[in-house]
Order: sequence, then C-alpha cells, then structure tokens
Amino acid sequence: MTRPVVAGLDGSRESLAAADWAAREALRRGLPLRLVHAWEGLPDDGTAADLPEIRAPQYHARRILRGAVDVLHERYPGLYIAAEQVRRQPGPALLAEAENADLLVIGSQGTSGVGGFLSGSVAMATVAHVDRPVVLVRAGETATDEHLPDALGKTSTDTPYRDVAVAVDVGAPCDAVLDFAFRAAELRAAPLRAAYAWHVPLTRGVPGVEERARIRGAAERALAELLEPWRARYPGVVVHADLHEGHAAHVLVRAAGGAGLLVVGRRRRRTVVGAHAGPVAHALLHHMPQPVVLVPHD
Repeated sequence: MTRPVVAGLDGSRESLAAADWAAREALRRGLPLRLVHAWEGLPDDGTAADLPEIRAPQYHARRILRGAVDVLHERYPGLYIAAEQVRRQPGPALLAEAENADLLVIGSQGTSGVGGFLSGSVAMATVAHVDRPVVLVRAGETATDEHLPDALGKTSTDTPYRDVAVAVDVGAPCDAVLDFAFRAAELRAAPLRAAYAWHVPLTRGVPGVEERARIRGAAERALAELLEPWRARYPGVVVHADLHEGHAAHVLVRAAGGAGLLVVGRRRRRTVVGAHAGPVAHALLHHMPQPVVLVPHD
C-alpha cells in the first residue's frame, strides 16, 4: 500500500506553509498528498444540522481545504492531492492519520484557538506520541528557502538544495534517523551534514591539551565508523562529518545553521501522558527556522 504524505491544515499561515512543503516532498518521493482538517462537530445524522453555529465551522473547514487544494494544484500540477475534513479533535486526528502516512507534516505553531494543530501542550503531547516521522514547518517557509541563493545572492529554485543536517549520537546510534536523513539528502542531491556534539566528561576535571585532543580524536573515529556503512548504502550522497564541542542541546542549533532541513531523533514514548520530545529535539524545535523532522526510534 502506498502511504501518502499527510499535511494537517487549520487555516494558519504555519499550516499553509506546511502543506506547501508537504506537496514538494510528496513530489520528491513520488507519493500522493493528503490534506486533513480536523473538526470535532456533531455526527451528520440531521440533529441540529441546519443551525448556523453547527454548520459554520464545517463550511469554514471546507473553504480552507478547497483553497489549499486549488493553490497546490496550480503550483504542482503533476501532484495527486486528496483532501478530507475529519470529525475528530486535532490530537487524535493527527495520531490516526500518522498511522497510514509516509510522514506527517504540520505547522510548527498553530492558531491560538481550538482548531490549532499545535495550539498548546495537548497537541505537543500528541506529536510526541506519533509513531511516524513528523515534519514541523514554520510560517513563511517557501520553496526558495530549500535552495542556495544564486550568484547574485537572490533567492531561486533553480540553484542546488541546501545541506540536509542530521543530529547524530554515536553513543545511541539510530538506523531510522540516519536512513531518513540520507534518503532526504539523496532525493535533493544535497550534501548531508552529520552534526555530533562531543564534550569532556565532568568527572575528568579540566583536561590538558593532549587529553582534549585524545577525546576529540576518539569522537571523530566513532563518528566515522558510524557513518561508514551509510556512505556505502548511499554512495551518491556527499557526507560532511561536523563535530562541535559542547552539549548537544546547545551546540546543534549552531551546527545546523544554514541547512535546508534538519533531522533529529525522538525516542518513542511508552506512556500515554506527557508532551516531551526530548531535550535536544525540544531545543531544536524552538530555535531552528528551517523545517525540522522528528524521527521516532526505540
């Protein structure tokens, strides 16, 4: 079964940017696009069906979907697009849609109202429990942001793609995260920047120059060993090993600067409560301007 790229729409600028990004990604992957608007209305059984206060949200949702479909069909005429209004709360709707999605794409900041896909801790908790890759896109993100500027410094979609960056932890390697990052780079014919944060353990006190060099050298070797089989699996991807000293949540924001896409792992949650995506993912989500992919792993 072909899994679509799914984008959640709530009418916000963030969700519209997410839908546009999702359309481009669907084309890159050769997949259909599915647009979803979640609206928790009354069952369509005729009960109070003609009341304006009941029908108005439904009509508004339909306008949002129709408008988005029209715009995306015009921009990407070769893309198959399906759109549906889902009668569920946004959180459960996201979880249900993600089950059958290749990846889920949503705005990084939703509306302040009930309909916002990321309108508070409840929605963030939902994202933390999604079992598929989730891409978060900020308002204003456009196709030109994925590409390098041209020779005159102007934005363009005819220039090469910006790097794909991936946050790597050599102490807890994750195939799902690396596979997503390498494939994203391959689809874009873009370099992959493997960013790894290393630091001197606090138990060692203040190390000397030789000790610091030894620790960095060990980190370089560990990163090279981790990437070696992936370089062989994706021979067309140019990989840059990018080491930075410091704790991951602090230095990876700087390390991923200028990339067109950032991929980061998120441990699957086994509890039904909580909105935590992990300290590194949390920092990157709040500080990175480009789209961020959260890839779940055990």
